[in-house]
Amino acid sequence: MAGGKIQKKRHGSGGGGGGARLQGGIPFEKSKGQHILRNPALVDSIIAKAGLKPTDTVLEIGPGTGNLTKRLLEAGVKAVVAVELDPRMVLELSRRFQGHPLSSRLKVIQGDVLKCDLPYFDICVANIPYQISSPLTFKLLSHRPIFRCAVIMFQREFAMRLVAQPGDTLYCRLSVNVQLLSRVSHLLKVGRNNFRPPPKVDSSVVRIEPRKPLPPVSFKEWDGLVRICFNRKNKTLGSLFKQKRVLELLEKNYKTMQSLQLAQESEMGEEKMSPDDVAVLANMVEDLSMEIGDEKEDDDMEMDDAADGRASFKEKIMGILQQGDFAEKRSSKLSQVDFLYLLSLFNKAGIHFS
Repeated sequence: MAGGKIQKKRHGSGGGGGGARLQGGIPFEKSKGQHILRNPALVDSIIAKAGLKPTDTVLEIGPGTGNLTKRLLEAGVKAVVAVELDPRMVLELSRRFQGHPLSSRLKVIQGDVLKCDLPYFDICVANIPYQISSPLTFKLLSHRPIFRCAVIMFQREFAMRLVAQPGDTLYCRLSVNVQLLSRVSHLLKVGRNNFRPPPKVDSSVVRIEPRKPLPPVSFKEWDGLVRICFNRKNKTLGSLFKQKRVLELLEKNYKTMQSLQLAQESEMGEEKMSPDDVAVLANMVEDLSMEIGDEKEDDDMEMDDAADGRASFKEKIMGILQQGDFAEKRSSKLSQVDFLYLLSLFNKAGIHFS
């Protein structure tokens, strides 16, 4: 299912609202993302691209009336675990698969996928409510043990942000963070008319494969750097790091760590990402509203060289940027490797972002 915020609605018999109904007379609710995939050929295509194995336990999110669920079971997997929020849909699934020869392989969990503990799974195949795209993506990437891959239907713009490369218009903090943790590929575009009722936007199916092992970097450090860099992604890094609030933050971190003598500093380069680090990104919904065109004027003043005697710290920061030839570069053009290198330069100089 896809799209929309969860709201209570009356289930009257009038023709207003979504209009579309389940076979049993239960109305679909667009507000709950209940846009059911109705094209059998498209369902088959998604199953084929998932690369399922007989030993797989498959996680499905938002199964709705069970069109995709049925094909997953028929694909011969070991088990399908379906997480569904709407109790009406849970009842519909129970009715549909009651007495089905493969029903013993299906487990339905009623609850909010963002709040419940997910069981073990090898692969996730899902047509999700679009409003949970960002937090769900990072919840999956923080899941342990690491799964093999996820094949998920997203709103098309969100999907294109996931796969965007340096220099692309939609390249943003979401792109960089997801691609640090996984390999992402676009599988197919899905027109809105493949759903009942049709949503207002087109969709895309994306394949996400978690990286094994995760990059040897502290994710809190990484995200702190990337947040600053993508605050204004088309400004030069030299301009971004001259901002008063950025310099004050970095200098505060620097002095705190110096006063503590930072005994653990030598270990920073080997600190692995933890699931808790990754889960920090679950609040990245704002990325969908980031500016795509001209950047807004920055409200932050640059640090006065004489202010508070901080000229030497500003020179330290600019020296690090110049050392890596980053001062005149823009975040919108930097690759994952570039950001990793920049972070290492800052850390080696005792500058930290968390």
